[in-house]
Amino acid sequence: MSEAAGGLDGVVDALLASYREDPRGQRIGRRFLPSREAIIGVARLFFEVFYPGYYGRQDLTAETLRYHLGGLLSSLREKLAHQIEQCLCFTAESEGLPEDLPGCGEHAGKLADRLLARLPDLRATLLVDVQAAMDGDPAASSLDEIILSYPGLLAVTVHRVAHELWLMGVPLMPRIMSEWAHAQSGADIHPGATIGPRFFIDHATGVVVGETSQLGTDVKMYQGVTLGALSHPRDENGRVIRNTKRHPTVEDGVTLYANATVLGGATVVGAGSVLGGSVFVTRSVPPGSRVAMKPPELRVQPPGGGRSAPLLSTSLPDNLPDFEI
Repeated sequence: MSEAAGGLDGVVDALLASYREDPRGQRIGRRFLPSREAIIGVARLFFEVFYPGYYGRQDLTAETLRYHLGGLLSSLREKLAHQIEQCLCFTAESEGLPEDLPGCGEHAGKLADRLLARLPDLRATLLVDVQAAMDGDPAASSLDEIILSYPGLLAVTVHRVAHELWLMGVPLMPRIMSEWAHAQSGADIHPGATIGPRFFIDHATGVVVGETSQLGTDVKMYQGVTLGALSHPRDENGRVIRNTKRHPTVEDGVTLYANATVLGGATVVGAGSVLGGSVFVTRSVPPGSRVAMKPPELRVQPPGGGRSAPLLSTSLPDNLPDFEI
């Protein structure tokens, strides 16, 4: 045996010992495992349903649309139900339930049908999200541009579907969908977050919306906005307490400018408020407030080593702030 082969055998033995001694991070001898690639494929099919002609087939006509949609929904239903079944059985198997889990498939089919029945309503909500982007972004030239290219709409579209799956109690699948959207758009929206219609994320990159966030209608946010938790409450054994309201509530008609941070489950941003860039909010803001940082003093050193001069910068115009953090 060569020295290289002998060395490789040692690595194999060490890894096998690692698998035996620590069951974390491996899934050997188990039957059920959802497919990340298949779930992403399912997410892509929803785009074909919501925005026909923009995604998938682009040669559709009024005469062929019905037949195309029927085939598309049939394929979507089959793939969706299979992955829901895998997620349900995966969780049951992980919790040590009996290996024979025939109920997973039947339940998965019912959940898939329930989600498909929601598609017309979800599409109606997404269309007002698209319109909100058009109304809120002067750089947008058309609805077509928004549907085809805006990363914020991609994130919101996936979230609308993932949130439905989350409400149905489907494990894993909503997170896989939302993390794919995060990778594609730069916006990290937890599928548990509740978001009202006419939601617009401008630029998208760096946006974080936590699991228990609640957003009303007509909320607009820019890049880098964080709706997060103040801290992670723990029990007497030091374990994180889950299923608590950890993230803020943002009421109707609120605008959050770039890099604004709002933290805490008890924090409420009142309706119609505007939060300026880079503000840090950890307590509730009354409705109609204007929240801004005090203007910093910047100094500009001109070329050639001349005297520096102050340059004031504000997050919002001087006449707006009436509630400072």
